[in-house]
Amino acid sequence: MSTRLRRALHAHGTALLLGLLVAFSAFALDKNPSAYTLSVTADRPEAVYRRGEKVTFTIAVSLQGKPVDEAKVRWTLSKDGKGLGQQGEAKLKDGVAVVTGKLDEPGFLQCRADITPPGEKVKTVRAAAAIDPLDIKPSLPAPDDFDAFWAGEKKKLAAVPLNVRMTPVNSLVEGVECFDVQADGLGGALSAYLARPVGAKAKGLPAIVLTHGAGVASSRLGVAARWAADGLLALDFNAHGLPNDKPKEFYAQLYRGELKDYFWKGRDSREGLFFHGLYLRLMRAMDALTAQPEWDGQTLIACGRSQGGGQAIVAAGLDPRVTFIAAEIPAFCDHTGIVIGRINGWPRLIPNDAEKPDDKVVAAARYYDAVNFAARTKAQAFFTVGFIDITCPPTGVYAAYNQLSGRKRIWNHVDTGHVSKPEYEAG
Repeated sequence: MSTRLRRALHAHGTALLLGLLVAFSAFALDKNPSAYTLSVTADRPEAVYRRGEKVTFTIAVSLQGKPVDEAKVRWTLSKDGKGLGQQGEAKLKDGVAVVTGKLDEPGFLQCRADITPPGEKVKTVRAAAAIDPLDIKPSLPAPDDFDAFWAGEKKKLAAVPLNVRMTPVNSLVEGVECFDVQADGLGGALSAYLARPVGAKAKGLPAIVLTHGAGVASSRLGVAARWAADGLLALDFNAHGLPNDKPKEFYAQLYRGELKDYFWKGRDSREGLFFHGLYLRLMRAMDALTAQPEWDGQTLIACGRSQGGGQAIVAAGLDPRVTFIAAEIPAFCDHTGIVIGRINGWPRLIPNDAEKPDDKVVAAARYYDAVNFAARTKAQAFFTVGFIDITCPPTGVYAAYNQLSGRKRIWNHVDTGHVSKPEYEAG
């Protein structure tokens, strides 16, 4: 964990200005680099504009460092990937072409440029401009019975005894003790790793629940242990309630088989949707964590990336004990964007190209939308957002962020998609 993060944790306590924390991956490297270089950039470094303002995108093409004028470059302007019907072919001069556009509503104006170098596959780059992002609102309001529904689910879960079983396991970090944790739940068990500093005193530790991105895997012992080394009571749980520390092929077979496309299963049913069970497991994870005598009873952090970032927001909306949200490029944000002509957040419960959204899917998705959980917490929050993220689009991320009422901060990564900045590595 970075020194920067460690200082902030110890200096700020519950404030935890984690302009720092979340990042569990690094930039992907191009294993087959092209001799051609294609780029597109907005005319403002921060890429933030007001509605109706002209945005100028500059497309540049070079071959082995020299400007190219003859290349065929196609460009498309869209609302964060959702069509505006504006496209054309760039006319390069000294390797450069300019495309202009605007949005008359809050959102993200995206410019995509494509080139097909001789003998190579299509090369695509993107840039985006934020248009009054702090004015972006959810596409639909929460269902009228949203609070009643989740109150009922919490009551059902509370009726199931927690029955926590903790088995000591070898720690990967000196001065930290670790446990495999299993607990009973509603519609599925909790499977996790818990870590704490050796010799921790009763009511002496802030707590952090660590959630997972998309996929099928064991809980992460090393991640929990590293947080514990910094003085936290840490619990990392896997999204599917699977046993921990199995061979990789065990999880791979499940991902190829019964858990393939798990995120779309039951999406036309409020109770049958995969995320119904996941959100119940999330609540059970917080119950198991806060049941530990070492928890200080004051600080509870929910932290995750992508699917895990969405869970961090949901955790705070479901449990008022959560005091801080750390959500990096979060999923689950604005599932129903397509209803008003916007892009949907991951996992695209409603396909973005659907001519007529399925009413049943729209109805079910609203109960699992991070925008609605964000509106129901006073926790402090730190978000990150990628302006050219096509997995968890920035329009939805801002729609959720803008619903938060507590102290908050968002870091705009103007030139990145669904990746983490290496300087924010926390693991």
